[in-house]
Amino acid sequence: MSGAFGAISRPTRRECPCGGYPSAGATYGDCCGRLHEGVAAASAEALMRSRYAAFALGDVAYLLRSWHARTRPASLTLDADDTWTGLEVLDTTAGGPADDEGTVTYRACRQDASGATHTMRETARFIRRAGRWVYLDGDVG
Repeated sequence: MSGAFGAISRPTRRECPCGGYPSAGATYGDCCGRLHEGVAAASAEALMRSRYAAFALGDVAYLLRSWHARTRPASLTLDADDTWTGLEVLDTTAGGPADDEGTVTYRACRQDASGATHTMRETARFIRRAGRWVYLDGDVG
């Protein structure tokens, strides 16, 4: 599979970039890798973590596929010089197996080509459509 970074390397035996969900330290293959290959996310948090992992791996196709059609951009370009360095889930509201909507507030850190560290905080909104969670939009602050 190709993305903004060329062929996407899928590190199945390495710790997942999201930190592991639902248990810390889970491998990419047992965590977000399954979702990147087409398994539906069980929760809004699982989808958000898989999207973070997709940013970390440069998987633009997955990011677009997991974005609601109403709010999804026509294209997405990632900066290949960014290194995503950490994810912290701060809060979740709903977004579970019995819900159709949910929010996840998180903090994500990245390092740019100059070595500067940047932190982004977002409260992301997710909805379930046709049995699958999708990213709708978010408030970045």
